[in-house]
Amino acid sequence: MALKHSRQRELIKEFLMTRKDHPTADEVYRNVRQRSPNISLGTVYRNLSLLSDRREIRRLRLGDGVDRFDADVSEHHHFVCGKCGKVTDLVMDDIDGVVEVAGAHFDGEITGYVAHFYGICGECCREGRGIARQTAAAKDMIRCRSAESGG
Repeated sequence: MALKHSRQRELIKEFLMTRKDHPTADEVYRNVRQRSPNISLGTVYRNLSLLSDRREIRRLRLGDGVDRFDADVSEHHHFVCGKCGKVTDLVMDDIDGVVEVAGAHFDGEITGYVAHFYGICGECCREGRGIARQTAAAKDMIRCRSAESGG
């Protein structure tokens, strides 16, 4: 079914295509509102849902209760920093073999998967981000330091 053209929807898509940081709906709203002051938050949410349903953008649900959006609909994976919350595209070799591994002990047919990777980004490792205060965070810092030194 043909979709009626919407200037607001086009602004939302154009904005997302300029971003690699996977903004939330609120971030999309704040930025699109600079070009279209009369746009409402509800309009942004509806259009993001519509674009996602039509597979023109990708909705990322990363387990924190906040949807993020990505204009890149190609098959790729994401990394989420546990310190600063930054979400980045993860460039990596093909891991489609995971479907065979998962299916080895599954009574059914696996037709796809979603993989999100979690850890501490390089920027947070370099800056420390208050890591010495928390035991788990201190362990993350040790891992970051050993990764930097090649160990």
